[in-house]
Amino acid sequence: MSARYSATRTSARTAAIMLAFTVVFTALMASAYEATRPKIQASLQEAQMRLIDEVLPPGSYDNALLDDVANLPPTSPLGLDDGGRVWRARRAGAPAALVLEAAATDGYAGRISIVVAVGTDGTVSGVRVVSHKETPGLGDYIDPTKDRNKASPWISQFAGVSWSQVAAERWTVKKDGGVFDFHSGATISARAVSRIVGRTVAFAMANRDALFSAAAGSTLQGNQP
Repeated sequence: MSARYSATRTSARTAAIMLAFTVVFTALMASAYEATRPKIQASLQEAQMRLIDEVLPPGSYDNALLDDVANLPPTSPLGLDDGGRVWRARRAGAPAALVLEAAATDGYAGRISIVVAVGTDGTVSGVRVVSHKETPGLGDYIDPTKDRNKASPWISQFAGVSWSQVAAERWTVKKDGGVFDFHSGATISARAVSRIVGRTVAFAMANRDALFSAAAGSTLQGNQP
């Protein structure tokens, strides 16, 4: 038997073993994924509901909120370069509130992702920061889990504020002529959040009918102005 033939057989055998290993490993991974997918999905939905419950009182609607969601295309006013989601709350079939994803792109350390719940009358019921990179101990008070004031965290001041009561240009911090408080030495983070909340409420009111009427699971058309 020549050395070349022996080497060829060895290479073929090694390739066959590797192929078999790949097939078996892929099958095992697929099986594990299928087995854990329901738990992962349930965990994600639970996390979504916890977040929504923080901004929208559960008793204010009676529909299955996680099933009544529409997708937003890239939407400049909301800072959504890759699109986002809007959940529609209804009570007895009538529109009650919108929960929208948005993002401030002008935070001190970059992007600040939030969710905002807005009633059909333009009143904010709650705002939460979902992700951010603001300076720990300085600008991160925008996140209630990091705010040292647990009794009345900074983010809670948006609850109850109505679009009809606050002019568009005043949805910013008091330092800029707005109505919202901020922590001294950490204005940028508060300014970014206050302004994106205002833009989100404006967007919700301007597009309210379209947002509520869109089919569940559908994507609204076009980049909203």
